Amino acid sequence: MNDSVVIVCDDDAAIRTVVRQALLRAGHAVRTTDSAAGLWKLIEEGVGDAVVSDVILPDANGLDMIPLIHAKRPGLPVIVMSAENTLSTAVRATEQGAFDYLPKPFDLDELTRAVAAAVAGSRAERPVEAQATAERLPMIGRSAAMQDVYRTMARVVPTDLTVMVLGESGTGKELVARALHDLGARRTGPFVALNMAAIPRELIESELFGHERGAFTGAAARASGKFEQAQGGTLFLDEIGDMPMDAQTRLLRVLQSGEFTTVGGTRTLKADVRIVAATHKDLGRLIDAGQFREDLYYRLNVVPVRLPPLRARGDDIGELARHFLDRAVAEGLPRKHLAPDALAWLAAQPWPGNVRELENAMRRLAALARDEVITAGVAAMWLAQDGGAPVATPARGGSLAEVVEGWLAANIGPSLPPDGLYDRLLAEFERPLLATALALTRGNQLKAAKLLGVNRNTLRKLLTERGVEPARGG
Repeated sequence: MNDSVVIVCDDDAAIRTVVRQALLRAGHAVRTTDSAAGLWKLIEEGVGDAVVSDVILPDANGLDMIPLIHAKRPGLPVIVMSAENTLSTAVRATEQGAFDYLPKPFDLDELTRAVAAAVAGSRAERPVEAQATAERLPMIGRSAAMQDVYRTMARVVPTDLTVMVLGESGTGKELVARALHDLGARRTGPFVALNMAAIPRELIESELFGHERGAFTGAAARASGKFEQAQGGTLFLDEIGDMPMDAQTRLLRVLQSGEFTTVGGTRTLKADVRIVAATHKDLGRLIDAGQFREDLYYRLNVVPVRLPPLRARGDDIGELARHFLDRAVAEGLPRKHLAPDALAWLAAQPWPGNVRELENAMRRLAALARDEVITAGVAAMWLAQDGGAPVATPARGGSLAEVVEGWLAANIGPSLPPDGLYDRLLAEFERPLLATALALTRGNQLKAAKLLGVNRNTLRKLLTERGVEPARGG
């Protein structure tokens, strides 16, 4: 049993109880309070070797309390817990000087480890002055899969450590690099990106380090490279797994010495840049195959950030989809909203192209869907128009009669509903039926009419009456 005292501050009695019991089992004495006023009283009394506090308190913001606590009790570690699981919260907790940040719901073992480290005095040096930003952060999503990403990013933002961003194509690796730059000390410097897969192999060294006039055929004038252009800022090396071995050797020398020379030049230049690299490839396999230098890998992989694929963060799809529809409006496209069944349908899709594919899908819906509210049937119809892989159908359950009975049970209360129930129910049934027929026939109205067993004029009348977007070319 140790003698440390931990102050737990949260206005939720259930959370206070659970955290208190976990810390007691770990051998800590615990004092609890439900408000910032109660927390401040204990701080002024000199109580506590560590603080565990929620962000949202009934009488204050827990993050705003951290600088005040440190002014009164320098070195007292504060661990922040929050249900506002965003990158903004994680970064601001770090900027305010929090020892650690735990998104709710958190693992109690993780909490007790954080408290033990805090009490033991293993507190890392962190900035204590807030640097609030009014800009909208580029990282969207509050799923559990994104919380480790946010916490790692928050810890490396104030540093110049080299970061390796790993993840499938389309997961948003450049967004991570830009966020690290925009929130860090180099934010006033340039952000320069270079995609290794998009540069001819023979030009990569010139792109990176620049060249002198006459250095090679076609070099009619001196040109600065990305290292020179990124001085004082961040250099993002995308698709680093596609870098040729010769260029890898030169890059390694720059990372080791902090200096470089242009192609064909003799003057040594200082490399004052932060490096963020990214790849969707398995660098371990490339190393085994002799296609990537192991020593360069360790130079680049100082802090790995692994982005989850979109299929592993289904809870974020609705928020991301709405964000992309908002962006489409800013680009001049019509305002569109997603119906609940459309959100459920989107969350059920595999999204092999990840966030980039979702963004393109929302732009397509904004441009092509006629109605302001997009249903699952309309989403399925328009997102299947490219003739690619089959699109999963909206979720179904039981027989048609059971589905109708379930709809009636959910939409009719104890009193009689308004007159016209038959027509309303028929409309609910016909809309997805019409949309599905169009999706199955790739928008060919003649084939859709034949599939449904009606003539083409009847189909057109039904599409208009039910507000279903007719596909082009039918």
